[in-house]
Formats: sequence, C-alpha cells, structure tokens
Amino acid sequence: MVEATLKHFAPYVPKKGEEYMNKKQLAHFRHMLEEWKSELSQDIDRTVHTMQDEATVFADPNDRASQESDMALELRNRDRERKLIKKIDETIAKIDAEEYGYCNSCGVEIGLQRLQARPTASLCIDCKQLEEMRERQVAK
Repeated sequence: MVEATLKHFAPYVPKKGEEYMNKKQLAHFRHMLEEWKSELSQDIDRTVHTMQDEATVFADPNDRASQESDMALELRNRDRERKLIKKIDETIAKIDAEEYGYCNSCGVEIGLQRLQARPTASLCIDCKQLEEMRERQVAK
C-alpha cells in the first residue's frame, strides 16, 4: 500500500556537483510528504464515511461476523495509516529544522534513492540493518 502511493512521484534527479539536501531537494521531499499525507487523510475520511454508510445490522450471525471482521481489518489499516501520518508530520518538522536526510544514529547522509523509496527514513541503510539484526536477536 505504502509503496503504491509513492510510485507516482517522479524521483529527484540531482545535478552534477549539487549539494546534498539543498533547498530544491528539501522542497521536493516536502511536497512528496505533504501529498502522501493528503492521500492518506482522504483514505481515512473515505473509510469513516463508508463504515457509517454500510453500518447494516444483519440478522444472520455469519453475515454480522463477516461485516465485523471486515471493519476490524479496515480499522487496523487506518490505524497504521494514522501512525504513518504522525511519522510524516515528524519528518516534515525535520525538514523545517534542516535536519532531514541525515541518519539519526550515526549522522551520515541517508541518500536520495533511499529517501525517494522511503521518505520517512531516519536511519541510513547500515544503521537500519544493524537495528533489524538486533530486533531479530531479541525476538528469539
């Protein structure tokens, strides 16, 4: 779902010798994040209206259970999207503070390609891989 909504954004193509996270790059990622947030908000609003419109009381317990299951799944998806909107807002705040594009852990550049694929990334690929390895070790 997330990747599908990002595919319609043209990737930023830096000019030769262009400084990392200059005003154009920051504007590109800000626009991308704001559009993505707007799409997610519209999806959430549509779901709320659909759920209100489809709030049918079924006499058959199987139909009712199916409807409740569908609604629970939709609500879980919308909750995930709500959390993503919060992360998008935090990322936009990092752009405002001119801290965007740098790893929270080691401070190196995250990279334009990684940010294009995941604009809310806060760790460089190396730090992210280390974090995931630690999570797998703790989960065992």
